[in-house]
Amino acid sequence: MSIQRSYPPSEVIWNDFETVAGLLKAVADSYRLTMLAMLAAAAGEVCVCDFTAALPLNQPTVSHHLRILREAELVISERRGTWVYYHLAPRAHERVRAALASAFEGKGSPVSVQRECRNA
Repeated sequence: MSIQRSYPPSEVIWNDFETVAGLLKAVADSYRLTMLAMLAAAAGEVCVCDFTAALPLNQPTVSHHLRILREAELVISERRGTWVYYHLAPRAHERVRAALASAFEGKGSPVSVQRECRNA
């Protein structure tokens, strides 16, 4: 025989986090975070060759990571001859901070959920 306990309904916040998740996926890699940190610390632009020299990655892998950051609109690139130079996109820091905050602020549509606990 099972004993059923009902608890007060919990409020769950439902929000469409697709955009937030996409942005966080872009930064959810240690090399991409390192690249963003390098760009944030730089006085100006950073050449793709500097990333290749600083990281234990080959050039195609560095370019792959930079493409992900570019598609997430966190970095801006400019080709000059053979080299591509990068800098942080305007508001990149603010966008990442806001993405993280959105999950913890409790904004969205509240949905009540009734929990049940059953003992055997």
